[in-house]
Amino acid sequence: MSQINIGIDQANRQEIAKGLYKVLADTYSLYLKTHSFHWNVTGPMFNSLHQMFEDQYLELATAVDVLAERVRALGERVPGSYSAFAAVTGIKEDNGVTDANQMIQELLEGQEVIIRNARSLYPLVNQANDEATADLLTQRIQLHEKTAWMLRSLLQR
Repeated sequence: MSQINIGIDQANRQEIAKGLYKVLADTYSLYLKTHSFHWNVTGPMFNSLHQMFEDQYLELATAVDVLAERVRALGERVPGSYSAFAAVTGIKEDNGVTDANQMIQELLEGQEVIIRNARSLYPLVNQANDEATADLLTQRIQLHEKTAWMLRSLLQR
């Protein structure tokens, strides 16, 4: 295989890819949880939450591909098994939650995990002059912050 010569040294590429993989694992885990909540939500807000959760899991499904492709562009393999994701994610899986407000709270917490993990990569990404990853992280953070705000708004009384 040819050497990767994209202006980011190998050690930085590997560390950035490792951090992106954690964001990917969190994103995939939140996708699974959001999809489960979409299937299982009940109560007076059923229609609006069912649709909102669908919109969210569809966006997350697209995001996992974008994140995985960035890891590959940095020259690293992307393990894609449940156990590989579970080993690094900070998102708690759905354990049978049936209360809609609890679902909203758990999805909010998941969004915030992704925001914090994505934001923590900026020092390394900036040091490596990896503008492509910085741009990806900025886009992801903006989207997750907006989604977190919307979920948070649903919990206000």
